[in-house]
Amino acid sequence: MADTLDNAPPTRRRRSDARRSIEAILGAARTVLGERPDASMEDIAGAAGVTRQTVYAHFPSREALISELIESARVQGLAELDAAGLDSAPPVEALRQFLDISWQLVRRLPFLLDPALNRTPRQDGADPHAAVGAWLERLLRRGQRTGDFDRGLPASWLALAILELGHTAADQVAAGRLSKKKAMDVLLESSLRLCGARAQDK
Repeated sequence: MADTLDNAPPTRRRRSDARRSIEAILGAARTVLGERPDASMEDIAGAAGVTRQTVYAHFPSREALISELIESARVQGLAELDAAGLDSAPPVEALRQFLDISWQLVRRLPFLLDPALNRTPRQDGADPHAAVGAWLERLLRRGQRTGDFDRGLPASWLALAILELGHTAADQVAAGRLSKKKAMDVLLESSLRLCGARAQDK
């Protein structure tokens, strides 16, 4: 393997080295920011085992690095939602699973609990939660068609409100006012009530 790398063209080796550096930086950032949301680029560089200059070579600003972390979490979350097969589940159960998948992602990536980090926009200025909101809106609209959810409010409004409830739950955990389990329970109950459905015993 070493011989293969040694004999690889310089450009390919540089790309491979750059990819490893980026992965190390992102991995370190997830851990460090999860523990200290105000951690600096120098802190992240130290945890990644690279220089601060290397971090800036791949991410021109702290905001760019955080944006990449949020985007990675978004892609991961959407993939998990797609894999769960929620489109074929009863709407109330699908909403429960949607919230659980989203909350489990937050538990694995604690930096998402920080309000400032979680709301960092994408580098293109787009809302990082837009795709998740569209996914949730589709679920809610299906529930309204089947009569499982109240039709009195637009599904688009309900989706936005539930996402904001999720932000509020995360804020309360970050502030130490709620445990992660209690926040999830409150989020589920609040979301189901908002949609005109009642929480059911598991």
